[in-house]
Amino acid sequence: MRVDLFDFDLPEENIALRPANPRDSARLLLVQPQGETVLSDQIVRDLPRFLRAGDALVFNDTKVIPAQLEGVRTREGAPDIAVSATLHMRTEPDVWKAFAKPGKRLKIGDRIHFGHSAETCALGSLDATLEDKGDGGEVTLRFDLSGPALDEAIMAVGHIPLPPYIAAKRPEDAQDSKDYQTIYAREEGAVAAPTAGLHFTPDLFAALDAAGIERHFVTLHVGAGTFLPVKADDTTEHKMHSEIGYVSQATADALNAVRARGGRIVSVGTTSLRLLESAAADDGSLKAWSGATDIFITPGYRFKIIDALMTNFHLPRSTLFMLVSAFAGYETMRAAYDHAISTGYRFYSYGDSSLLFRNDSR
Repeated sequence: MRVDLFDFDLPEENIALRPANPRDSARLLLVQPQGETVLSDQIVRDLPRFLRAGDALVFNDTKVIPAQLEGVRTREGAPDIAVSATLHMRTEPDVWKAFAKPGKRLKIGDRIHFGHSAETCALGSLDATLEDKGDGGEVTLRFDLSGPALDEAIMAVGHIPLPPYIAAKRPEDAQDSKDYQTIYAREEGAVAAPTAGLHFTPDLFAALDAAGIERHFVTLHVGAGTFLPVKADDTTEHKMHSEIGYVSQATADALNAVRARGGRIVSVGTTSLRLLESAAADDGSLKAWSGATDIFITPGYRFKIIDALMTNFHLPRSTLFMLVSAFAGYETMRAAYDHAISTGYRFYSYGDSSLLFRNDSR
């Protein structure tokens, strides 16, 4: 499909720079594509009203790490230059793939000393060698430290990588370390938050429990590739970056049981959806699963397991706007986004949410 079909104009004032407070006071656009699309303006805390006892919410319990690193590149015979690297996928105990700037000025074999500025270059405790270069500024970094020691150094030197559409407007601060993390985050490894989950509070969890709605957890370590624009003119030419995920046997069994008794699987966020659709068999059944997924969902995709999706509002021309268009229908989502923009919904990571029902939902 042509990528420009997924373009739209978004006013700057619709981009949220801070989350709603409390989290579950954000707006929720209910989208029900049954025949004629029905759009309804709601509030996140009212989510239990739109689900049924026996339904199951599936959350991504990944935890954002301080994966934004600032440092200095050193190379014999060349001047030192400042380097900014965003880690996005770990491939070995001492190796991370990252997006680096200025990517064109880096070469294989360069040493990068993180935690230092160009004015105060000195050996530090978090040093790496650039082992490989890819497209779009992607590099492979082999660190001098490995395993838990590397984790500790990243925690000490790195900082939370705010999405570029927020970072361009204001610096990260102490509040972001709380705001940009779900209340149930526990598996460290994400570069970006699974933002649909940012709306949940203990009070909302209690209300869901009282309504008989189950909660289950999977893990997909969200990478910085989620923010990359689609530069191709056609979706068939776009290459997705891989992300590492896990579905436990206990979660697989629980979700199979939900489906067997007629309950609906409700994904909290596109990350949970992408992982479950990667792990599900063609008949919608699940088994324990782990590995890397680069699934790219566009209109025409046949969903195997997800019945409803709670998700924030996404960027123009993004793979995520393509995904929601596949899920609820292209025309439905164009109408939903037009409504959201005209009525002041807040977009992107810290923005408002939506609840989408699959266009062929049972």
